[in-house]
Amino acid sequence: MTDPRIVRRPAPQWPGDWPDTLHPRLQAVYAARGIQSAEQLERSLAAMLRPAQLKGVDAAVELLLQALAEQYTITIVGDFDADGATSSALAYLALQAMGAAEVSYLVPNRFDFGYGLTPEIVDVARQRQPDLIITVDNGISSIDGVARAQELGIKVLVTDHHLPGPVLPAADAIVNPNQPGCDFGSKNLAGVGVIFYLMSALRGALRQRNWFAENLLPEPNMADYLDLVALGTVADVVPLDHNNRILVYQGLQRIRSGRGRPGINALLQVAKRRPERLVATDLGFAIGPRLNAAGRLDDMSLGIECLLCESESLALEMALELDELNSDRRAIESNMQQEALASLQSIDLEQGEEMPWGLCLYDRNWHQGVIGIVASRIKEKFHRPVIAFADANADEIKGSARSIEGLHIRDALDAVASANPGLLNKFGGHAMAAGMSLSRDRYPDFARAFDQVVRASLNANDLQAEVLSDGELAEEELNMALAYTLRESGPWGQHFPEPVFDNVFYLVQQRIVGEKHLKLLLATDPARQNLLDAICFNVDLQQWPNEAASRVHVAYQLDINEFRGRESLQLIVRHLQACE
Repeated sequence: MTDPRIVRRPAPQWPGDWPDTLHPRLQAVYAARGIQSAEQLERSLAAMLRPAQLKGVDAAVELLLQALAEQYTITIVGDFDADGATSSALAYLALQAMGAAEVSYLVPNRFDFGYGLTPEIVDVARQRQPDLIITVDNGISSIDGVARAQELGIKVLVTDHHLPGPVLPAADAIVNPNQPGCDFGSKNLAGVGVIFYLMSALRGALRQRNWFAENLLPEPNMADYLDLVALGTVADVVPLDHNNRILVYQGLQRIRSGRGRPGINALLQVAKRRPERLVATDLGFAIGPRLNAAGRLDDMSLGIECLLCESESLALEMALELDELNSDRRAIESNMQQEALASLQSIDLEQGEEMPWGLCLYDRNWHQGVIGIVASRIKEKFHRPVIAFADANADEIKGSARSIEGLHIRDALDAVASANPGLLNKFGGHAMAAGMSLSRDRYPDFARAFDQVVRASLNANDLQAEVLSDGELAEEELNMALAYTLRESGPWGQHFPEPVFDNVFYLVQQRIVGEKHLKLLLATDPARQNLLDAICFNVDLQQWPNEAASRVHVAYQLDINEFRGRESLQLIVRHLQACE
């Protein structure tokens, strides 16, 4: 394993005129992220793509109009992650607001039923006697589940964002921007974004039919659901293209202004985040994991009920339960990660054995709900695609995959399946994350096949981790004003990363805080007169503190630290190396 290297992004020139108020440093940041026009910086709802562009949305709306007119019993089948939870909550709330009398949600327990609309979960839903099943954040690969529902006389509406396979389910309607023939301008909607668009289209159709006035219903304001959309979008780590940035920005603004749902506010409270200072990374690193903990260790219904709750006190009780589950998850994850690292140390590098390029890890005692996080942590440490496996039942194991730039993980699994018929029982996912199942006795065969596909897809340079920097900041730029500007110029996230800069600093002080975080005092000048606070989270304790280091090369983000009501500039260290 080699340490990451700091690589500066190219600084393309802005082809036109920036707004007069835009900071020159921010101009360079935006240009490096592919912004080509001032219109791409627009964050108003008016700049959003229209629902009519989604293939299948008209058929889906007609089906829902019929369901409302004939008072169908509706069951929403969701996924057991934060995107699935926010999607389920949004669909439930919006349908109720539009007059659905009998609507409920059902989330498969990942340990009993696995992912998606399986025939088994259809049989569970059947007990509710639904006329219509709506999938959210799943369903595009549920060929057998949809067939089972139709066999039982249940209509199915699939809403999903995952990549489809070669055959689509024979649902009554499908809304998915990634289905063949869909011309929607963003292929990066999360599941919650898809159901938001569908509910918006339904609201428009009902308005045209004078539905709300005739049924004495207040017309719902779809912006009221944008806090859920922002949370699910960021937590699912989908690319923040222009349309997703609008959705996330608008959701953040609602939460900041005190209009967030009680459940989201309660989760912020237990995470010690102030709503008025909320940024997108808080949704991804503070709220998302607590919501996900329910689906990983127990039942995602607790997370959904927290999001649906109208009582602040009850929402706080549920948020505290989710916080406790998240603490349990972290403890389990830490043990599993240590076991994974210990197994990797058994590779005898001195005898020439090379670590696989596509890395598979399996322990029959691992927790199925946490393998995705372990795969992510090992991927970050060794910078190569990783799949962590755990037992699903007596004969089958399930894997959760995380990839690096340059390898589309679902396509890689498809290549494995095509070259090795029958090896994979099922698989699905995105470019950077995927899930699969296979027979336990085929694990060695799969590990070899996966490594072969990865080696054929990548080269050695792809395995070199890089920290991309937006360049060096001048001493006069290291100030609160620029930190505020950057903070408010997002939302930042996947494929639209928060600005990172790199400088060489003089190291004045270093100490460990909170067991594994390194607190630093840095200086820009040899006289140590211009001092800056910095912190590096989850530092390698075998390398730091380093008393021999007098100068350090630091990749960092500008941040504003608040302590006892006072704000000060702080550098969040993303990479740290001693200068020779």
